[in-house]
Amino acid sequence: MRSEDIRDRLKKQPFQPIRLYLSDGAQYDIRHPDMLLVGRSELILGLPPGKPNTNPNEDLPERFASIDPIHVVRIEPINGQS
Repeated sequence: MRSEDIRDRLKKQPFQPIRLYLSDGAQYDIRHPDMLLVGRSELILGLPPGKPNTNPNEDLPERFASIDPIHVVRIEPINGQS
């Protein structure tokens, strides 16, 4: 998928959480537009902690994933509405 198309989905107002589907079958939820940095040839995705956290900074990513935009095959709203 083109980086511009992904960026446009993130900039839609009001923001609606989305799910990225990748060519290897992986899925990533984007619940806040700041959790995905879109570059021309790379997406940097902030990943939440793997377990519940009582830390006041729990909305900060614990780790990151790097994705080539060409591997994003589909984007859907998390709630299933189009």
